[in-house]
Amino acid sequence: MSSINAKIVENINEEDQLRADMYSFLANLFRSEPNLELINQLKVLESDDSPIGKSIKTLSKLASSLDLPTIRDEYVSIFVGVGRGEILPFASYYLTGFLKDKPLAKLRQDMESIGIKLEDNVKEPEDHIASIFDMMAGLITGKFNKKFSIAEQRDFFNKHLAPWVDLLMRDIESSKIAVFYSPIGTIGKEFMEIERSSFSMDVSG
Repeated sequence: MSSINAKIVENINEEDQLRADMYSFLANLFRSEPNLELINQLKVLESDDSPIGKSIKTLSKLASSLDLPTIRDEYVSIFVGVGRGEILPFASYYLTGFLKDKPLAKLRQDMESIGIKLEDNVKEPEDHIASIFDMMAGLITGKFNKKFSIAEQRDFFNKHLAPWVDLLMRDIESSKIAVFYSPIGTIGKEFMEIERSSFSMDVSG
């Protein structure tokens, strides 16, 4: 379930729906420890032999071979820890070295102008990677009262993801703790490269 309050708007082309689905897929994996329902969904994933596809196949095999407590413990070790995890998936931390810093304030300003509000039960600051991925999915599908143009999506991506997300995904991919989450880092890294390339090629707006 999304951590973003949103209103669903219909009529979206297949390519944009696939993009939004990937953002939501990654958000669900990074939001909290996976539950049994999510792991069971991962077990039956099928994909192609693209770089993303191969990592999805690896993830599916890991979902089938690792037990749920092991997967959940890995999430906690990487992202939560005792005091703090190995990796802090927040824009502010990656860009300034501190939590709840200027990048969060800038994101909140843009959220207010767009009309994005987190659900009441969300405790993490809004610049957590899962929340920003949820926001990108919403911009694509039109969940925030209108469908945002490619230029508007690109602007949000460039401001709130591009400066730090590649480093985050590479950190997850190469984490010494990560087994289950390593291919998720690869999927995120490859998808972000595709998004960046697509935005750079689109000259509209």
